[in-house]
Amino acid sequence: MDMMFSTQGLIRNSYVKAILFIIIGGFVYCGIEVLTRGYSHISMFFTGGLCFLLVGGTSYMLGDNVPLVAKMFLGAIIITVAELFTGLIVNVWLDLNVWDYSRQKYNYLGQVCLMFSAIWFLLTLPLMGMYKIIDRIL
Repeated sequence: MDMMFSTQGLIRNSYVKAILFIIIGGFVYCGIEVLTRGYSHISMFFTGGLCFLLVGGTSYMLGDNVPLVAKMFLGAIIITVAELFTGLIVNVWLDLNVWDYSRQKYNYLGQVCLMFSAIWFLLTLPLMGMYKIIDRIL
């Protein structure tokens, strides 16, 4: 896990850093949801936090050898897959109806859709920058 983080910053324990990234990412994503649709759900806290850790950490590990657009595309895939699995558990299996994309074009089981995958693609750019800044501080 050490490869996901720099050796700079205040915290040297990679597990503590990972937990902090999940917490920060969870709060940021829930904040975005509250601002854009008026509410969020606890499942989005954990999914958003995990996506922040995975996308930011993957970008960090790939470094400058991989083009930014490729890292953004990979980040969108990571987020879309996480959203699919979360949706299948939270919306289909537990029937909590947190979101429903079934009216969106090009959706899969109402849990993911092309429009939101494109949004995730765009969101990865500030996400990766934020990860890099926070990693230097932590």
